[in-house]
Amino acid sequence: MPLLIQNRRIERPGSTVDLFARYPHLQENARVFRSKPVVDVDPKCLLYIQQREFAATTPADNSVAVLGSDDATTCHLVLVRHTGSGAACLAHCDGSSTWSEVPLIVKAVTSLSKDPAKEGRLELHLVGGFDDESKTSHKLSLNLLSAFQRQKEDIHLETCCITEMNDVLVDGAHRPGVQGIGINIKTGEVFPASFPHKGPAEELRSARTFTGGQYLSTSPTAEPPHFVQHIKSTIQFLLEHPSSDSVFPGGQPQHYRRTEQGDWENVNQT
Repeated sequence: MPLLIQNRRIERPGSTVDLFARYPHLQENARVFRSKPVVDVDPKCLLYIQQREFAATTPADNSVAVLGSDDATTCHLVLVRHTGSGAACLAHCDGSSTWSEVPLIVKAVTSLSKDPAKEGRLELHLVGGFDDESKTSHKLSLNLLSAFQRQKEDIHLETCCITEMNDVLVDGAHRPGVQGIGINIKTGEVFPASFPHKGPAEELRSARTFTGGQYLSTSPTAEPPHFVQHIKSTIQFLLEHPSSDSVFPGGQPQHYRRTEQGDWENVNQT
């Protein structure tokens, strides 16, 4: 089934302007969401999702209380949650593989929601983008909506704080109003958020976004203050690890676990 708004099937919009004109309550919901205070999330309960990553979990997870991601400018943060099981998946999408990402996001949630005693529905929250000159945000917004419409499951669009509804003017320049979100896995609350700590293995995980011929940024004037230092540290990591052998000895993945103190510990180094 296609995407649903207020329990009704929607047709593919020609633009985000068209979408918000047809469903004005989405505009109000976006304004309310954008006005919420930004929460600095404690890293000891957090699983941070970087660009081109997604992660899913359930309220039964004793290691993760919050899924979160930030630093989204033209990127979109995509959250799917099942209201019965509480299973949730958060993705940081940059448009590089939208059509293959969306089915994986939905599958991640449905695979964790198979208990028939926990009936519910799939709800979608989209946050990100702004009114950028190149219309990169607008294109990604429409592609994400279209991709979710192609899924066989009923998916209810609840939050749509994207593109022009996430746009603010700062000194006459367009900027994204909300650049990060978190979800409390236990309660299902979704909120604007920032994350001082983006581990584990921040530089390693960031390095993979340099593949595929991408620009360092699609919107350099809208990046957060720490963006340049983040890029420098990632490039330095690549220079120090020109091959994967030193990072993945024997071709084996890195494994992390949560310690009793709440930190991430590299199991391979213990």
